[in-house]
Amino acid sequence: MPAESSSSSSVAGAPHSSSDDRTPDAPRGWFGRFLSFIEWLGNLLPHPVTLFAIFAGSIVLISGLAGWLELAVEDPRPVGARGRADDGMIRAVSLMNAEGLRRIVEELVTNFTSFVPLGTVLVALLGVGVAEHSGLLSAAIRGIVLKAPRHLITMAVVFSGVLSNTASEMGYVVLVPLAGVIFLALGRHPLAGMAAAFAGVSGGYSANLLIGTVDPLLAGITEEAARLIDPDYTVHAAVNWYFMIGSTFFITIVGTWVTNRIVEPRLGDYDDANADPSVHDDQALEPLSVDEKRGLAWAGVATLAFTLVLILLVVPEGAPLRNPETGDMLDSPFLRGIVTFIFVFFLIPGVVYGKVTGTIRNDRDVVDGMANAMSTLGLYIVLVFFAAQFVAFFGWTNLGAILAVTGSELLQTLGLTGPIVFVFFIFMCCFVNLMLGSASAQWAVTAPIFVPMLMLVGYSPEVIQAAYRIGDSTTNIITPMMSYFGLILAFAAKYDRKMGIGTIIATMLPYSLLFLVGWITLFYVWVFVLGLPVGPEAPTYYAP
Repeated sequence: MPAESSSSSSVAGAPHSSSDDRTPDAPRGWFGRFLSFIEWLGNLLPHPVTLFAIFAGSIVLISGLAGWLELAVEDPRPVGARGRADDGMIRAVSLMNAEGLRRIVEELVTNFTSFVPLGTVLVALLGVGVAEHSGLLSAAIRGIVLKAPRHLITMAVVFSGVLSNTASEMGYVVLVPLAGVIFLALGRHPLAGMAAAFAGVSGGYSANLLIGTVDPLLAGITEEAARLIDPDYTVHAAVNWYFMIGSTFFITIVGTWVTNRIVEPRLGDYDDANADPSVHDDQALEPLSVDEKRGLAWAGVATLAFTLVLILLVVPEGAPLRNPETGDMLDSPFLRGIVTFIFVFFLIPGVVYGKVTGTIRNDRDVVDGMANAMSTLGLYIVLVFFAAQFVAFFGWTNLGAILAVTGSELLQTLGLTGPIVFVFFIFMCCFVNLMLGSASAQWAVTAPIFVPMLMLVGYSPEVIQAAYRIGDSTTNIITPMMSYFGLILAFAAKYDRKMGIGTIIATMLPYSLLFLVGWITLFYVWVFVLGLPVGPEAPTYYAP
């Protein structure tokens, strides 16, 4: 998935600030040096693919040492639980022997093909690809933003940014530059518009009204990690949906306030002295054509029809997509197969829109849309191959379970078993995200450690994942390691050719700080004060 790809060279080819061309508002002093240090530290990291290859190799070596030391901890799972040894101990398993070598060789391929996030992302993006290829996603974003009243335009931009991340890279590629054009046309600073869109798309990456491609991906990684403690545990893609819906309005309100009260006043009046000449010729603000409006209307009808059919298949008692044994939504075919509905949800309206507007004439165009989506996943597939090996090796060696048990005992000793533990967890995720800017890559590294650890303290994987997503999203907009940071910088340089990384980070930092503080507060009130579930059939606490 493009928005999930991450590269330490993501800003290659984009203009960098220097001591001579830095804009007046670029950060200086101790804070500027701190940001420079973060950028330097992040640039020292190898490519995420290389990073996972190193992690996988390190696990093999560490397992050999742990096996030689006969490392073991007491298994906290109840007697009779699947996978529990007869002596009640979890022992480190070495891969540095003949048996380990045989297992690695024999299961290398199946580690990759059975890795849950791989299939979910591929299937979901088949439908998204058709909707993107037909022009539906682009027209929908333009329609939302351009129809908003002038005094609500900032809110419309942020809100559209949050919704656009359902379709992966569309928000970065379409909405961010479009927001700059809109603000410029309204006599406002174009960088303020781009900042508002960027805050919604990336800072609000874990907020939405809809289930997107990242949800099944993260749920798959969470499920793999939870099974280190409970081999039968399942995590469906909608486990954070309720909290995501509430977060959508939170991000929209806070993002709008920061733009209007902090960012735009700080930027001041726009001076186009250093702008690219093409700025004055940009036609991206053209209103929707008659065909596009008609296409959106028919796509809406198709979406409504699909939704009604889905309701009939899920809501009535005894509906075929409910759990056939219990009759409820828990562990139902609907939740287990949510990726199928994401695929169809984008496919049908995309085809209808394309037929009406003429962008899809036959089956070949539909196939081309799917193929184009798949062609963008090359780096992601390579990343998944090595991530899958790391996760598999971590599970085989029992190092994850041992680390989780040890960590949970430490938390209990320190008295950090209450909700306060999530503050430290979220801040840790924020820090890691500064140097590893891919949600899936970061979660694949941290989930096998922290999901089992916090499960043993008593919290559910669903709540742990929701907390992780806060930490991951809030620092997306201030790290050059985020895969689209270079693209945002290139868009911004169109309005100011002296634009540098420091200016972008300084502009986005107020969003990051207020999102973080406010989102943590919302999380605590939602989960621990009001006792609301973070998603359908998503418990707050884990009970073995």
